[in-house]
Amino acid sequence: MTDTISTAQPRYAQIKEAIRRRISSGDWPEGFQIPSEHKLLEEFSVSRMTVHRALRDLTDEGLLTRVQGLGTFVAERPPSTDVVELRSIADEIAERGNVHSCRVEQLLAVTADAGLARRFNLPVGARLFHSVVVHSESDVPVQLEERWVNPAVAPDYLEQDFTRQTPGEYLIRLESSPQVEHVIEAVSPTAEIARLLDIPVAEPCLRVTRRTWVQGRVVTVAMLVHPGSRYRLGARFQLPPP
Repeated sequence: MTDTISTAQPRYAQIKEAIRRRISSGDWPEGFQIPSEHKLLEEFSVSRMTVHRALRDLTDEGLLTRVQGLGTFVAERPPSTDVVELRSIADEIAERGNVHSCRVEQLLAVTADAGLARRFNLPVGARLFHSVVVHSESDVPVQLEERWVNPAVAPDYLEQDFTRQTPGEYLIRLESSPQVEHVIEAVSPTAEIARLLDIPVAEPCLRVTRRTWVQGRVVTVAMLVHPGSRYRLGARFQLPPP
């Protein structure tokens, strides 16, 4: 694909403009692995330093994400509207006058595959912490929480007792005022999720994928799955004046 670019701009800015157009047009969708620096310098007939600066600037702006040893990808863009407040499920259950309890199914260190590396902006094979916790309301499972955590932010994560405080409560105490991204989807549970939540495989579920970061560093990625018959998602807010 060849772009027409303005010669009035510096060459690195021309390359940035061309890449932006490819992303905004949908030619390069979210998660797309863009051509290597070598291919780009051949296409635009510039030096490696010029291509490198263009890619670095777009990465700093959040349009691209670079994964060491894997390549450069079009970044996943956050949703335009955030309708979910960052709250502890234990607090939600207590406000309804019910009792929260949980059991820890998994708590261990893992290595990042390509998908996780891209979400955390870390190299493939980087060390992450992984937890799987089932939250119950008055002994009825209402949420399966699967979470990956950056050890650089929470080095003692694996040593916590998450039957006494939720992973979210622990992490929010470590890093105040995080940026939060939510993606909400209707999904069918896998056989394992159905088993953990004690629901039929045919029951529809609501999945909230939550990513938080502080000062440009991703802290955690969590997938929260709720049985459709046991959970409702809502929000109350005030519209700005016209």
